[in-house]
Amino acid sequence: MVAHTAAAVAPQSNTVDRSAPAHPVNPPSPGQRWVSEAEPELGLGVIRQVGTGRVVVDFPATQERREYALASAPLHRVRYREGDRISVRGAGDAVVQRVEDREARLVYHTDHGPVPEDDLEDRAASGAPMDRLLSGALDDVAMFELRGEALRWRGDIRRSPARGFAGARIDLIPHQLFIASEVSGRLAPRVLLADEVGLGKTIEAGLILHRLHLTGRANRVLVLVPEPLILQWFVELLRRFNLRFSIFDEERCAAIETGDGKANPFLDSQLVLCGVESLARDPRRRGQVLGAGWDLLVVDEAHHLEWAPGQESESYSLVSELAVATPGLLLLTATPQQLGPEGHFARLRLLDPDRFGDLDAFLEESRHYEEVARAVDRLEKRGKLGVEDGRLFARKSARVARLADALAAGSPCRAELVAALVDEFGPGRVMFRNTRAALRGFPKRQAHLVKLEQDDAVDATGAKIKWLAGLLRKLGGMKVLLIGRTRELAEEIVGRLLGEIQVSTALFHEGLSLMQRDRNAAWFADEDGARLLVCSEIGSEGRNFQFAHHLVLFDLPENPELLEQRIGRLDRIGQSATIQIHVPWAAGSAEEGWARWYHEGLDAFTHSLHGASEVVRELGEGWRALLERPAERKFEDFLQHTREVRQRVSRRLERGYDRLLELGSCDAEKAGRIIAPVRKLDEGAAFESFVIRLAESLGMHVDEMSRRTWFLRPDNLASDAVPGLPPEGMTFTFDRQRALSREHEGFLTCDHPLVRGLLDLLLGSPEGSSAFAVWGGTGEDGLILEAHFVIECLAPAGWQADRFLPPTPVRIAVDHASRDLSDDARLIRASLRRGGPVSLLERPALRRKLLPAMLAHAERVAGEHAARAVDAAAKTMNRQLGEEIERLEDLAKVNRHVTPQEIATLANRRRDLAAALLAARVRLDAVRVILRQANGSWRTSMPSN
Repeated sequence: MVAHTAAAVAPQSNTVDRSAPAHPVNPPSPGQRWVSEAEPELGLGVIRQVGTGRVVVDFPATQERREYALASAPLHRVRYREGDRISVRGAGDAVVQRVEDREARLVYHTDHGPVPEDDLEDRAASGAPMDRLLSGALDDVAMFELRGEALRWRGDIRRSPARGFAGARIDLIPHQLFIASEVSGRLAPRVLLADEVGLGKTIEAGLILHRLHLTGRANRVLVLVPEPLILQWFVELLRRFNLRFSIFDEERCAAIETGDGKANPFLDSQLVLCGVESLARDPRRRGQVLGAGWDLLVVDEAHHLEWAPGQESESYSLVSELAVATPGLLLLTATPQQLGPEGHFARLRLLDPDRFGDLDAFLEESRHYEEVARAVDRLEKRGKLGVEDGRLFARKSARVARLADALAAGSPCRAELVAALVDEFGPGRVMFRNTRAALRGFPKRQAHLVKLEQDDAVDATGAKIKWLAGLLRKLGGMKVLLIGRTRELAEEIVGRLLGEIQVSTALFHEGLSLMQRDRNAAWFADEDGARLLVCSEIGSEGRNFQFAHHLVLFDLPENPELLEQRIGRLDRIGQSATIQIHVPWAAGSAEEGWARWYHEGLDAFTHSLHGASEVVRELGEGWRALLERPAERKFEDFLQHTREVRQRVSRRLERGYDRLLELGSCDAEKAGRIIAPVRKLDEGAAFESFVIRLAESLGMHVDEMSRRTWFLRPDNLASDAVPGLPPEGMTFTFDRQRALSREHEGFLTCDHPLVRGLLDLLLGSPEGSSAFAVWGGTGEDGLILEAHFVIECLAPAGWQADRFLPPTPVRIAVDHASRDLSDDARLIRASLRRGGPVSLLERPALRRKLLPAMLAHAERVAGEHAARAVDAAAKTMNRQLGEEIERLEDLAKVNRHVTPQEIATLANRRRDLAAALLAARVRLDAVRVILRQANGSWRTSMPSN
């Protein structure tokens, strides 16, 4: 039964000044029960502390705590009345006979004895909508309908597979959205994002982070990146995802500690971005960040985390400790094997220590990846595993054996079987890697190797600079990116180049501050900015310069993976032209050997190089010495040997490791099912119309600028009432392509903070929650009660119950004869008008019997909807967690690192979730009484009981 509050609510006008604070008539007092109007799904709150201008409220049902400004706290006092049915903790329901107020604390005298308000069931709901209705606090018909529409939209958004993806200012690229959906759908998202350079790992991480944050599964997020990339990550997260991270450096930490020397600075913000190296080196800050507690950890350029048996870098050690204490972990690297198989194992070990617990076992297992890939290929072709595969895999894995038998018996579980093979005998489920070869559609690369003859009057660097000046003259106004190894070289190039040619040039090296680097990069990106950007090696990681088409490799790195990183600054998704790679080298020098080895041996300039570390390993000792003597006959033999090794490694990877990773890194069909709802939201006029009407109804100024583009200004709405809207207003577009080309305009989607804020503002207020309407000319007289309910599962956020049962709206309409009219097409389309309900609502029989009975009937119908929703959610939950428990049980048979405690923890979580889902409630959010008239007038003979 829906609970009722006794506090009368004065009628409100349709125009509300939301900039004015809402002062409670009677301020909260510790121990009282209040409910949050902004988050009613939290259940009944208990006032814990009232201080100067602040109030702290605990919500026991969901184990949440909120702190509000007292003057504007969105709280509603829970006060039951005589005749109300209440839920008592541990004792079931009781009927209130009398209410006693003992020094601001309520005691309910019931048919089962006195009940202090402390003993109220934490999951009880508030019946404020019916109270407002009976007290005459009625809203306009249009406002009630807008509230119902807002409930439907918020419910659709929370259930949508597009949530967290639709709001990203990105092109809808299948492999990125597939990975984001796969990872964010897991109970514990812990993966290595290892797409080749330029395929969008940062976007994938942002999509995952955004979805987890919006769904409440990652409230506290820590992003660790190399110092040169801090500002770039900050801008990308804000520009693409509207996520405003706080950059933490020593200056910020010290400032926070100024007021309280014992404070942990990392508790000052929910979304934290900082450099990994400086944090790892400072024992005090390291201890603080470890003690702050995080839901999700993101680490970019993870190949810098160095590890070897018995020896690990400070950065690896820090990430390792954080990884143990943090449920979600995303590692990003385009070169997962840059540090060899040991380094690759070390990163996988961070993600899934149960699966990757022993280096020797990992190395032995990886030698059999080709066998696994062949088995998967046979499975794809034949539709079942062969006899030899059964002997090889099924006898080692009960899960594989069970799925193989089920498939043979006709069960559609091929995808599950492939996943089990990859998980237990392949690289596992912790790594995603897409390659250009698998995705296709990328620009070509064209190499220009320039042989510079020796000139006694000019040193080698001077000869290259003269050549560079000539190239710049030839290219006219085209943008050119130049990368060399060191800061000293970059500075020398710029200084000497100005003696050859006057060209606007920007510098990018580790000697500059982060801000100066970003300014120079932005100047280079500007259409009228610098023509040439000269970088040291730090320019080869993390940056996107795809607007340029010419890359000058002033010198060459000695690591093939690093060469691919350099080229990847231009060779990226969205590159529109052939990439021109210029490699100058002095005749007869070691540079000639390196240039020819990369080009003729590895084909690394014109094609992305696969398995570079394995190629280098198979070349054996002494190969570097051969590059110093390119004129010798042995060098030509070495180039041929390199070509043979490269081809052999590429074939092995294509048949084994890469093939297995390809199976789980992009599924075009699944990607299409993710993109479809995003496109539907993008193109839907209904959502745009709703948002504009919602903004206008809340007092905002709205102007249409052009098709699907609007100017919004707060006006009568306090500018801080919703995030993402400056006081002076802003132009927003609903068009994705326009948003991509006009970054100064906001991209308004269901995920945008402004839209979410407007929904919370309306649904967190009583506006539209009670109404009375007249429906004339229906052919019969009567009353209809139309109610909007919300199905809610109250559970601690860490349980992630909303993954299975998010708050779900249900509209129910019943008449005075107990008929269910919820699906009545005439009522849905009816043109209703506002009427004067005072005399009708004052009838005692109507107030005390008929309306409560109609509401009780509506609740029963809503309960039936809830039962079906709970049943579906429980089945989904049991299936997903059951599969994970089965996986761990299977791994435990071959991996001693999987402990019984881990399996028991997951089983307990499944049990707790099952209980929470079973206890899901139906909460009344809004109610409207409709007077049905046969001929446009009320008949006094209308039944009143």
